[in-house]
Amino acid sequence: MTAGDVNEVTTGECSDLHYVDTGMYGTAEYGAVYVLDAEEVALVDTGIGTHHDRILDALDELDIAPEAVEHLVVTHVHLDHAGGAGFLADACENATVWVHERGARHLADPSRLWEGTKAAVGDQIEWYTEPEPVPEGRIETLADGDTIDLGDRELQAAHAPGHAPHQHVFHDPANDAVFTADAAGIYVPSLDVVRETTPPPQFDLEQALADVETIRSFEPSTLLYPHFGPAETDDRLTEYEARLESWVATVADKRDELPDDETVVEHFAETTEMHEVWGERKARGETAMNVRGVLRYLDSRDD
Repeated sequence: MTAGDVNEVTTGECSDLHYVDTGMYGTAEYGAVYVLDAEEVALVDTGIGTHHDRILDALDELDIAPEAVEHLVVTHVHLDHAGGAGFLADACENATVWVHERGARHLADPSRLWEGTKAAVGDQIEWYTEPEPVPEGRIETLADGDTIDLGDRELQAAHAPGHAPHQHVFHDPANDAVFTADAAGIYVPSLDVVRETTPPPQFDLEQALADVETIRSFEPSTLLYPHFGPAETDDRLTEYEARLESWVATVADKRDELPDDETVVEHFAETTEMHEVWGERKARGETAMNVRGVLRYLDSRDD
C-alpha cells in the first residue's frame, strides 16, 4: 500500500471493514485508520492529524458521507492515534468521540499532550501537526468492559495500560477481531513480523505482557493493527510476548555495557535494521524512542 490507499479487510471473518494508509511519518504501511461500515459508521483511531484529509478521501471512496460517521473511537491519546480527532470531529459533525476516561481532558485541551509529544518524539515532531481540540460535549468516556453500540454490532472496550494508562483495545465480536491499539506491537506486513513499541514515559513490561493476555482472552481470529493493517492471529501474540521480553533484556544488557544512556540510545539507533522498511530517519527515531521508554521503565523498577 501507499499513502491514501484504501483496502478491504478480508482476513478471517471480517466484513464491512476497510483501512486507509494515512502515510504517517511520510512512511507507507505504518499508520492505519479503520472504517467500520456498521449500521452506525465508526472510525477506529484518527491518525496523526497531519493527513486527516486522506481519511476523508477514504470515506468518499467508500461512498460514506462525513455526516454519516457517528463514532470516532480513539484507542489512546498518543498523537499518532488521537492527533486527528479534532479535525475529524469538525468534519464529521454527527460523530461522538469515544476515549478512555483518563484521556478525555487531553482531547478537549490537547496543549499538554502536544508539549509532551514534542519532548517524547524529538525531531520526529516535524511530521506532526498541532491537534485541534474536540468540543467537550462531543466526548464520551469509556472504562474497562464498556461497549459502544453501533446498531447492528458493538465494540467492547478492554483496558490495556501497559503501553499507556489511557489505552483500550476493542473487541469486535461480529468480525471475531480485536483492534489492538499498541498492545500487540507493530506489525510489519512486508516482513511479516511484529516489532516492539515501548515509548516513554509510561511503558511497563509486566503490564504490557498482561495486555497481550487480555487480547488473547477474546480468542480473535484477526488482529487489527493501527501499525499496520490486519493479520491472522496465529502465533503473533506469543511472538510479541517473546519480542518484548527479549527487547527489554537486550537494552538492559547494553546499558550495563556502555558508559551512559545516550550512548545506549545511539547504539540501537545506529544498528536498527528497520531503515530498509521505514527509511533511515523514521527507523532511527522510532528505535531511539523505544529505547528511552525501556530505560525509563528500568529506572522505575529500581526505584
